[in-house]
Amino acid sequence: MNVCTGLETFLENIPSWVKGRRLGLLCNQASVDSSLRYSKDLIFSVLPGQLKCLFSPQHGLYAEKQDNMKESPDDFDPFLNIPILSLYGEDREPSHRQLSKIDLLVVDLQDIGSRVYTFIWTLYLAMKASARAGIGVVILDRPNPLGGELIEGNLLARECQSFVGLAPLPMRHGMTIGEIAWFFMEEHDLDLELHIVKMQGWRREMDFTATGLPWIWPSPNMPTFDTARVYPGQVIWEGTNVSEGRGTTKPFEIFGAPFFDTEALRKEVERWKMPGFVLREQVFEPTFHKWSGRRCAGFQIHITHRLKYRPYITTLAFLAAVKRMHAKDLAWKGPPYEYEFTRLPADLIMGDKRVRRAIDAGADPMDIESIWAKDLKDFEKARPAWLLYP
Repeated sequence: MNVCTGLETFLENIPSWVKGRRLGLLCNQASVDSSLRYSKDLIFSVLPGQLKCLFSPQHGLYAEKQDNMKESPDDFDPFLNIPILSLYGEDREPSHRQLSKIDLLVVDLQDIGSRVYTFIWTLYLAMKASARAGIGVVILDRPNPLGGELIEGNLLARECQSFVGLAPLPMRHGMTIGEIAWFFMEEHDLDLELHIVKMQGWRREMDFTATGLPWIWPSPNMPTFDTARVYPGQVIWEGTNVSEGRGTTKPFEIFGAPFFDTEALRKEVERWKMPGFVLREQVFEPTFHKWSGRRCAGFQIHITHRLKYRPYITTLAFLAAVKRMHAKDLAWKGPPYEYEFTRLPADLIMGDKRVRRAIDAGADPMDIESIWAKDLKDFEKARPAWLLYP
């Protein structure tokens, strides 16, 4: 039996507190029901006259824009005859003027389970803006594609706050977007009318393949569920001069650079006996982004055991190996990155300068994990207060 998303639960039994209220909908092309119909069209049809505008996150309403400060302008939906207001353009949160046109902001976004994926931070800023404006927020909950049991990585340090991290979550948080909304409510003690429409049939041990739901890429470099599985680690390469596979058909699953000695790197990585994956050597030539048109030596990650594979520490081990084998060639990428113009992107992505410094110092993966062990344990103890599903 397929999981029933918050969207489908909402449409099946429209809550009384929605009727007669003006709605805005924060969504994109992955906001569909199990029959691949867009939430914007369904809500517009079921609640005639109530949907007043759409809001779009990073990458645009149809996930057409590439990464890092590729802005989407405001637009207009000619079929629904309502405006599309970009939250990744001139502004990254809804303005008081925009919110004055609605009574409830409905959020239907597919997160992918990693702190640095910006949709949760668009939600975070929208919740704060709605609280200030006296506007209610409705979350139509969706599965965490990576499941809801395992968490991993360091919590975001305050000094590394940015649009890829605004609150102390670990890199892999193991929560649905609805559960994260509860976390945000408590973190900032928001005075906000918040409604979360839960899924039906989702259990914490489920990854996306177990849900029976169709995968629609929520951003242009998240084409498949396999991409999402490696992303909480492989996104780290964005902060370096190593290609994370953008400009290929396997972004984040493959990585490399012209200077890679794959045999030496494989031997270095294998010393640490990281579980749950196989590295296959891969030569590729990106058509855009880093090393565009250059032949790169590298690897593709093939996950062999989803419960043993730890994306974050695994990629940190790869990065540590590259630092040891290619210290003169590996470079930390400079700003700008997600509207930050002075701080290193790697620090913003990893969320704690101590992690980058440990890599620079030649630390082993076990030593790197010790940086966050206590904080992660404390987070794990606190997390049940925000969980909506057993």
